[in-house]
Amino acid sequence: MQIRRDDPAAPHVADLLAHHLGELRGHMAEFAFALDATGLSAADVTFWTAWRDEALVGFVALKRLDTGHGELKSMRAAPAARGTGVGRALLHHVIAEARRRGYDRLSLETGTADLHAPAVALYRSAGFIDTGPFADYRPSPHNQFLTLPFREPRCLVSS
Repeated sequence: MQIRRDDPAAPHVADLLAHHLGELRGHMAEFAFALDATGLSAADVTFWTAWRDEALVGFVALKRLDTGHGELKSMRAAPAARGTGVGRALLHHVIAEARRRGYDRLSLETGTADLHAPAVALYRSAGFIDTGPFADYRPSPHNQFLTLPFREPRCLVSS
């Protein structure tokens, strides 16, 4: 499998991104915060695609929230590639990139519906733990928030 930086507005991404957005919006309505191609093209977002030979098998994005905090966005394996290690490879790629950037933690927002259970299990197997809402998110029964801390929180001690 090859993972490469890509353009979320590229024609070869359109069908898989439309599937991703349609599925999430169909289950979560106004609580689906997945980004479309315009959002995934923002300056603070890096987007990658995963390929097996000539087949697009998934994508993932990393959003910079601040100098020490990144957000995993829009991770998706193509339906035909589910259960083949694509999600794990994309997750490991984003974790490695977040560490390389020097982030203190990597967070994500995902849903609570049954369709999210495999992804949540994957995140937990990588060390993600429950956390509260971050950035501009608000709590709801349809969303859950996870974070992967890379180092101990910084403490400021005054003398």
